Amino acid sequence: MKTPIYLDYQATTPLDERVLEAMLPYFRDKFGNAASRNHAFGWEAEKAVENARAQVAVLIGAESKEIVFTSGATEANNLALKGIAEMYREKGRHLISAPTEHKAVLDPLQRIEQDGGSVTMLPVDKFGQVKVSDLEQALRPETVLVSLMAANNEIGTLHPLAAIGKLCKARGVLFHTDATQGVGKIPIDVEAMGIDLLSLSGHKIYGPKGIGALYVRRRNPRVRVSPQIDGGGHERGMRSGTLNVPGIVGLGVACELARIELDAETLRLTGLRERMWAKLRSGLDEIHLNGHATERLPGNLNVSFAYVEGEGLMMGMSDLAVSSGSACTSASLEPSYVLKAIGVGDDLAHTSIRFGIGRFTTEAEVDFAAERVVIAVKRLRDMSPLYEMAKEGIDLKEVKWSPTEH
Repeated sequence: MKTPIYLDYQATTPLDERVLEAMLPYFRDKFGNAASRNHAFGWEAEKAVENARAQVAVLIGAESKEIVFTSGATEANNLALKGIAEMYREKGRHLISAPTEHKAVLDPLQRIEQDGGSVTMLPVDKFGQVKVSDLEQALRPETVLVSLMAANNEIGTLHPLAAIGKLCKARGVLFHTDATQGVGKIPIDVEAMGIDLLSLSGHKIYGPKGIGALYVRRRNPRVRVSPQIDGGGHERGMRSGTLNVPGIVGLGVACELARIELDAETLRLTGLRERMWAKLRSGLDEIHLNGHATERLPGNLNVSFAYVEGEGLMMGMSDLAVSSGSACTSASLEPSYVLKAIGVGDDLAHTSIRFGIGRFTTEAEVDFAAERVVIAVKRLRDMSPLYEMAKEGIDLKEVKWSPTEH
């Protein structure tokens, strides 16, 4: 078995061979600019772009004219949030979101607040879900946009998109979802779910990096967005710039493959996830699942291992590529803000590992990984006086620690 084993599919995915094949001709032979309308090279590129636009649209139940290509989901989120706040500022300057959103939503919201807007952050429950009743109470006459993610990138929890969309429609408020983690992994239908704007990215669905899209509803209601990049009026005037034709072609094929294989992949990944969780539970005590047990991404497993530090655990299993629940910087080691928002204490948050399972993960790899984790956790706990004290029934919260003398 080839190591290290890649188990970080929520961070990025490898390019599918079929996607690469479709892209290659557009780097050299079919190199035209999609905006060149006077000759065959431009027409060929434009045709490829429009074909990809349709492939993206079909995956989410949209029309191809509602797809705006961007450099990725971060840009799509910025365009949606800042573009709506600017366009509808006469109607109101209030937006609603949640503290578990990706930084690509939280940071633009912070910028909107600095520019005079107002943002309400809804509380999330212990699984990381918002309550529709809380959203209903937070809505105001001046609310212009609700932005809530389809699936959480850390803990995999799904938000009740259809119920959120229904409420927003009833109250005449626009609904944006950062569906970067959800598109291609769970069924998403913008019509059925009442979604007005949706962000997605190529590299989370076995497509290339540096390409994404924003869905912008064209009717019932017609949504208008102020552009954040000017210069030529590409993409219905919403996003200027020469189109990344190879990337767009790749995104289109990635979306088509995700649509065709969604049901089979959901079944397979859910099976692998549950297999890993069962093996970890049978081999270890004092482990905790973060996020919702069933309403979660098929390939996401986020686990806290009590009495083991997450970064130390990762170092102890270098043949696995996983993600820690701590955001480690040179200045500090802060536990994940998502885990803190769902009420996980700092001690447990520091022990969290995210296992991301995907299209190319095998059963043998899952078994190998679970075995490696069990060995590493046991080894670290053997060196931990805290684990030993807890096993003896000592309440660690009641222990009065004395400072070490030098």
